Parts: sequence; C-alpha cells; structure tokens
Amino acid sequence: MTLVKWMPRRAMINWHSDIDRWMDNFFGSDFRLNDNISTIRPMVNVEETENEFIISAEIPGMEKKDITIVVNNGVLSISGEKKDESETKEKNYHRIERSYGKFERSFVLPDGVDHDKIDANYKNGVLELSLPKMEEARPKQIEVKVK
Repeated sequence: MTLVKWMPRRAMINWHSDIDRWMDNFFGSDFRLNDNISTIRPMVNVEETENEFIISAEIPGMEKKDITIVVNNGVLSISGEKKDESETKEKNYHRIERSYGKFERSFVLPDGVDHDKIDANYKNGVLELSLPKMEEARPKQIEVKVK
C-alpha cells in the first residue's frame, strides 16, 4: 500500500490549471482574459519548402496599414492594433465575442533566411509572409558516381 500525502495548496494550483484548460477547450486557445480585457493572439501556420519558409497569420478585420512587420536581430515581429469601429450607446449588446486591442507575435528566424528579400501579402484577413532561404542554405543534391 502506498501512502499519498494530501497537499491542499497543490490541489488548488491543479484546480486553477484545470479551469484554464477547460476554458481553452471550450472557447478556443485564442481566447484569453486579462483584467477583463480580451486580447488578440493571431493564429499562425509556419511551413517550410525547399526554397522558403512561409508564415500565414489570421488577422481578420484589419487594414493593411494597421499591421507592422519588423525584423531585428534575427527575430521577426508581427504587431498591430484592431480598433473597435464605433462606440454606440444606443445599442444593447447581449454578447460580445469579437476581440479588440493590440497584438504582437514574434518568431526567431532560422539561419539561412535572406532578411532583405522577405515579402508580405495581406488579403482577406490572412497575412502571408514569404521568407526566402539564401542560396547556400538550400539543400543541394550531389550525384554520386559509381566506379
């Protein structure tokens, strides 16, 4: 028989993380509450091809001019602010799920990315970044001759 020591403080910590996990599962992992202010965390896909890395970020409801992309010391940062269009006091909201506020996502770029040739395209709420690889970083096939 194994003795298990009950620790009330640890039980409370586990309970708190269980509630956080339940909220993430119910509302989605992009739902976060911080001091009663909903924050934005764009969902991204990062993929690699033979010639480039591609980062796709969902940022619906924003203008291209409100999105900033910066590369500094090997870190790519995407930031912006999604503003509420109007503040009408005549409306009675029963449910508000749309998020407004500032956001920033940062990615450490792998070696071999050509920082000067990064290209960005924003269309239909999706930001797509193309990060081309330098020629020397691309995989090369070497033919082996059998003698």
